[in-house]
Amino acid sequence: MPITGYSNTISVTTAGFDADAQAFFNRVTAAGGTLSATEQTATNQLVLDMKSAGIWTAMRAVYPMVGASAAACAQNLKSSSFTGTFTSGWTFASTGVTPNGTNAYFNTNFNASTNFTANNLSVSGYSRTNTQDANDRFIFGIQTPNGIWWDNYNNTQRNIGSGSLSITLSGQTGFDGLMMLNTQSSTSTKVIRNATTLNTTTTLNTGIIPSRNMLFSVLDYGALAFYDNKQLAFGHLGDGLTDAQASNFYTAVQAFQTTLSRNV
Repeated sequence: MPITGYSNTISVTTAGFDADAQAFFNRVTAAGGTLSATEQTATNQLVLDMKSAGIWTAMRAVYPMVGASAAACAQNLKSSSFTGTFTSGWTFASTGVTPNGTNAYFNTNFNASTNFTANNLSVSGYSRTNTQDANDRFIFGIQTPNGIWWDNYNNTQRNIGSGSLSITLSGQTGFDGLMMLNTQSSTSTKVIRNATTLNTTTTLNTGIIPSRNMLFSVLDYGALAFYDNKQLAFGHLGDGLTDAQASNFYTAVQAFQTTLSRNV
């Protein structure tokens, strides 16, 4: 007989993961990958931090590069769309993914022309390798000749935003960390390394975004070339970010990397 004044139902609340983070974990598992408890905790907090900073809605694809396998690292944290594809020639580790520098690249299956909005886009790659290259090596890149790329070459970081706008930076030191190209409008493209804006251009950008899939660790200019050999620990594709959002984005990504003990 029930006791008067008390409910017969016992409710238990447990601390769980954010629904979007949990959906990502489920996709990793379904693909045959596995994540450690630390990787799950770090990824969950990354989602929470981006949502808190108002960045999550600007993301189209986020690749945390966790799980130390192609199956896990190919998954898009933001949604079930744009699951990536790794070629052969990659090494997978808890610290990230490393291409061989000769024929390895990561295809996001994200067509830039279809999925980006001209003059309102951001792309980043988190490199853990601080190497000055004597030859062109692209962290990400597509070109027709208009394009979107980040090229580290001979102590010069050369970058292009949506369209035909090119920015060349000479004498920059340091080639690791979060490298981001952030096109906020037709008259504002910023090149950002970590929390530092390396250059800004207000030149009118009227070019056309290539109808090609965004690739990491190579340049696609009709043929594939300039393969990278740096360890990649994160990548994203999204809308253009405000200055405050760009700063908060770096803070969130760096906290994620720090939890995983792979920050640079």
